Amino acid sequence: HTHTHTMSVLALFVTNSAGTVRSERRFDKGTTIIDLRSKLELITGVPAGDQKLQVLDTEDKLVCALDDDDAMLGRYPIADFMTLKVGNKSPHLQADFDDVSKVEKYEMTEEDYASRKDTVLAYKQRNKLGRFDPENQAKMLAADTKEEELAGQINKGDRCQVNVKGKGQPIGTVMFVGETEFKPGFWVGVKYDEPVGKHNGTVEGIPYFKCENGYGAFVRPSTVTIGDFPEEDFDFSDDDDEM
Repeated sequence: HTHTHTMSVLALFVTNSAGTVRSERRFDKGTTIIDLRSKLELITGVPAGDQKLQVLDTEDKLVCALDDDDAMLGRYPIADFMTLKVGNKSPHLQADFDDVSKVEKYEMTEEDYASRKDTVLAYKQRNKLGRFDPENQAKMLAADTKEEELAGQINKGDRCQVNVKGKGQPIGTVMFVGETEFKPGFWVGVKYDEPVGKHNGTVEGIPYFKCENGYGAFVRPSTVTIGDFPEEDFDFSDDDDEM
């Protein structure tokens, strides 16, 4: 069965009988009604076994009831943006999400939080601080573009020297070039010849490359110089400037 992913997903509005919950959710047509019930319990607070499920069209007319627990959602005549109404067969047990006071209190705090956050943002925007400073923004954009261009000239397997504050200029091999999950922008993953790195190529649980622990590091492309750097023999340096 190959059906395209978009076709197999329905966007539905979920509501409860009291009308205190309304949220747009996506469901896979392959979901059985019994699985759907446990998802709806998390959204509406109505226990799966007590749910009475009805589908309403965009005019709020009843289309069908979802009454066969083993059936798949796609078996019913449901289309995007219909409403999935979750009623409760035993409402006296229901002190949860139908209790308007609780819901409003929760919404209040969220709005409250948003407005507090907005004030800080608005203040920064008004006073053109931080990332809202147009000069700052332009600089950051230019820097990002420059890093991206530089990244384009670096290849996996290249030998390189890295100019990092407090590390001198360690030499190593390029193991990774590109964007990462841990921070925006372009990064170069380097395996140093000496253990002056920070990790083994895995950051926040994501493996970008493999090396011995303490030999790996991520640096910005602008700190990397590509060249034919030999692997040093640490016992002996034929460089007159250092012994």
